[in-house]
Amino acid sequence: MSTEKEVAQQITDLVNKETKAWDTQDAELLVSIFHQDMVWPWPRTAFSHDPMDWVITWGRYDYKRWKDSWQELFDTHRLVHNKREIKKVEVSSEKDGAFAVVDIDTLWQSHEGVENHWKGRVCKVYTKVGNEWKFIMQTGVLDYSKIPTP
Repeated sequence: MSTEKEVAQQITDLVNKETKAWDTQDAELLVSIFHQDMVWPWPRTAFSHDPMDWVITWGRYDYKRWKDSWQELFDTHRLVHNKREIKKVEVSSEKDGAFAVVDIDTLWQSHEGVENHWKGRVCKVYTKVGNEWKFIMQTGVLDYSKIPTP
């Protein structure tokens, strides 16, 4: 059985694998980390901290639909930069669930020059399936800069 430290490293490696997929615009690599039951809610804005204002546009993970959608983004946009910093990895006591808090600053620019900026904090949730970790849920990007910390 893996130690908590080993699991935390596995989650860190998975976050880094996802980052590589964005950096190389590799839709196949990106969808390879998703659990078959993945869902991905998005806040309407980076300041929509209340989930009452969130939406879910794609529904449950579907390999072809999600791969094609990410590939469309890659085909129609240039990645200006993709900065990611893991702030925390939390592992369940059973070592079969985990999440990573990641600060991201990802800037896309369409071929027409329109920017799509993902800047803020996300919570990436992972589940252990057999001997493999899968990405099962993520909050959309939220900006916590104006919220007092305890």
